[in-house]
Amino acid sequence: MSHECYEKREWPRGSPHNNMNIWNFPLLPESASTFAAHIDLILEFLLAITVFFSVAIGLAIIYFAVKYRHTREIDRVHSGKSMLWIEITWTVVPLIIVLFVFVWSSGVFYWTRKAPENALPMFVVAKQWMFKTQNLEGVREINSLHVPLNQPIRLSLISEDVIHGFSIPAFRVKQDILPGRYNMTWFQATKVGTYHLFCTAYCGDQHSRMVGTVTVMEPKDYEEWLAGGKSSAVTASEAGEQLFNKYGCITCHKANPGEGRCPTLHGLYGNSVKLVGGRTVIADEAYIRESILNPQAKIVAGYEPVMPSYQGQINEEGLLELLAYIKTLKVK
Repeated sequence: MSHECYEKREWPRGSPHNNMNIWNFPLLPESASTFAAHIDLILEFLLAITVFFSVAIGLAIIYFAVKYRHTREIDRVHSGKSMLWIEITWTVVPLIIVLFVFVWSSGVFYWTRKAPENALPMFVVAKQWMFKTQNLEGVREINSLHVPLNQPIRLSLISEDVIHGFSIPAFRVKQDILPGRYNMTWFQATKVGTYHLFCTAYCGDQHSRMVGTVTVMEPKDYEEWLAGGKSSAVTASEAGEQLFNKYGCITCHKANPGEGRCPTLHGLYGNSVKLVGGRTVIADEAYIRESILNPQAKIVAGYEPVMPSYQGQINEEGLLELLAYIKTLKVK
């Protein structure tokens, strides 16, 4: 894709880029997801605690510096009694605050890392210098992502070249995108509108131009947009089935166990696989991707290592489509 597509950039309506005024600069971006307010509350609490103790310690320093200045008549020999309760207080109180913040933030972190079961899967492939997105219906976009309102969205992210970052400030979403490894993030938008999408990892001389938008639509409007976009497109699983047949995978991976030279893929995703040597692994996205690109890395028990490598033959988008197809294969 040529760089000309980046020459003109229209920012979302209401963006501070359109009306840059230092006196109207917001402390935080708009809050437009289910967990944005919770993350902001942790930040505000930490900020309040920091300000409180900074001011308290600063005032205490000034007070004691004035009271015990060297020109004042003070008994500096007899220090008086040791006040144990003060030492216990300034040890226990910060400990309680730290533990409280740890438990609170850990709960929010766990929530933001585990997508709901009803989350809508979408794919993001990053490369210099663009985001390529695709939903299961087959609609593809460049530097743009359309999602329905109040619907959890699960994103599977991977890079074709270097490390990138995926950030939607209004949703408080930020996730590294790594080459050769799937990462996951999710969000649930709560406001209709168009929001910034940024790359947050320096990825080359065009890094600053690697930006896009996320458009949140009412469910009805989203369905209309989706219908218009998929009229000439195949779904991700259909594209994956085409690749499955194109590369001859169907000749070795039969529907019933024991029929083919390789293990069946029906009912594979999400289940445990027994390997040579007795070890077991979960057939997740990373395992399936590795099995396609480096099939000798983990040999399934009871089968010979006869599968060839498809490294360099299938790109990351194709791998995601194959994965989408394999997920649809159920035990017959």
